[in-house]
Order: sequence, then structure tokens, then C-alpha cells
Amino acid sequence: MSDQAQKLRNLIRQREGAATPLSEAAPQSNARIITVTSGKGGVGKSNFTLNFALCLLERGYRTLIIDADIGFANIDVLMGITAQTNLLHLIKGEKTISELVQTGPGGIQFIAGGSGMFDLLRLTDEETASFTNQIEELCGMADFILFDTGAGLSKETQQFIAAAQETIVVTTPEPTAITDAYALIKMVRNEDPDVTFRLVVNRATSTREAKATADKIRMVARRFLDIEIASIGHVEDDHLVSRAVKEQTPFIIAYPHSAAARSMKVLVDQFLGQPSKADLGGGMKKFLKRLIGRTH
Repeated sequence: MSDQAQKLRNLIRQREGAATPLSEAAPQSNARIITVTSGKGGVGKSNFTLNFALCLLERGYRTLIIDADIGFANIDVLMGITAQTNLLHLIKGEKTISELVQTGPGGIQFIAGGSGMFDLLRLTDEETASFTNQIEELCGMADFILFDTGAGLSKETQQFIAAAQETIVVTTPEPTAITDAYALIKMVRNEDPDVTFRLVVNRATSTREAKATADKIRMVARRFLDIEIASIGHVEDDHLVSRAVKEQTPFIIAYPHSAAARSMKVLVDQFLGQPSKADLGGGMKKFLKRLIGRTH
């Protein structure tokens, strides 16, 4: 009963525009760790991640974004925030994990990555032990941890995808985006057959176009990779998305009744209705072991 009451209080606070800080939230089971990626840049991956996270937050889920785009981190820019800290401060022992968590519009909480993500993949044993102890605390503080990875077929992106086990691939109806999305799935599949992929079609002009785009990727993956990829929906092409980006405000907040916002909310409901690997256990500790190759 107390756990249900806590969730209800959290939900009320969020609807009033004040999300529960992760550091104050009651510890719960392992967080659901998800990477968001794309086969190429320019498909709106980071913007999708941000607004997707905000929709999860609206539904009462404690959600944290970790910007894992090495060299092109921009989650903070999309919110009009200048990040003062990032994971590099944690790796160097200058900040604790709770000090890295920053709050953006709508109460969404995030950790800036930047160059710190590159250093993360090259830690010494001693640094790994310290980092692991710190970041494991996040699992008791969030229901969802979203890693916004870099676009394309880099080794670093592949490591994050394989570590998380659950990946959302964002594409658009453009032929190059479709080809690159499949190439990414194929590359990861060849290295790690256990990764679960979910497809999102961004900037679709209609439900019909979105379905046709997703079906192309799903059909080829089924035929040549022998895997079934679930589609969790699409985000409609909407000029208000570009306007929100220029205003440095998430479109879910700036234009909550826009076509893009409505389709995003439907997408999130579909996502939540699909089965996940969250119940397999392991959480952040397993993620770090797979990512870095060792934990203590």
C-alpha cells in the first residue's frame, strides 16, 4: 500500500509540473535500460529520445536520459540548457552520480555525456570499480534509463546497443535512412543475437507511409537475419517540431496538441504494451559488465 501511495504522489507531482527528483525517489526494482539509436544522423533520434522520455514521465514512470552520443551530445541543447557537469566528472572522481543528474523542462532528468562516454569505454580496473559502485545507484532511482547513443555504425554505438539488450532504432521513410537502419541491425545482430530491436518511424506523413517503411525493414530482417522486429509506431511529420527545436523546448511541452505530440503519445502507449526483457534481471550491473567488459 505504501508503495502504491508513493507512486500516486509521484504521479500527482508530475502532473503539477514537479517530478520527483531521482535522489528522493523510493528505491525499486531494476530499471529498464534502453538504448536509442539510428543508422544515420539527421533522423531526429535525440529529439525523439527527449520527447519519448517526457511521455514516460507523464505516465508516472521515473525516467532518466543519459546522453551517450560521443562527440555530438546535444540533449542539453535541445532543452536550452548549458550542462555544467557530465560523466567525465564522475570518472575523475570530482562528482558523485547524484550530482550529475540535472533537471530539464517538465521535470525530465538527464546526465550529460560528451567526452565522458569515450573515456568510459577505456577505464582502468580501479576506475571501473569506482564507476560501477556509483552508477549502480541509478537502478533504484529510475524505472527507465534511456541511453541516447551516437548515430551510425561506430564501435562505441555497437557496444552500448549490445550492453543494453533492448534497443529502439529510429528511422525515417527516406531510402538512405531505411538502408542504414537495416545495416545497423545486421551489424549488431551478427555480433550479438540476443539484442531486442524495436522500430520507430519518425517524420512519417501518414500511418500508411510509416507502416510501409517499417514493413520493409521487418521483412528484410526476417528473411536474411531470421529475426522478428516489433514496430512501436511512428511520429508524424510536423512543422511544429522544427519550431520547437529552434525554441529549444521539447515539442511535447511547447505544442502538446500538435500532430507530432499526439502520435508520440500513442507510440509510448504501444511501447508500454509490448513485452520487454526487464524481468530477466541483471539491471545496471549486467549492463556495465557487458559495456566495459568487467565489473568488481
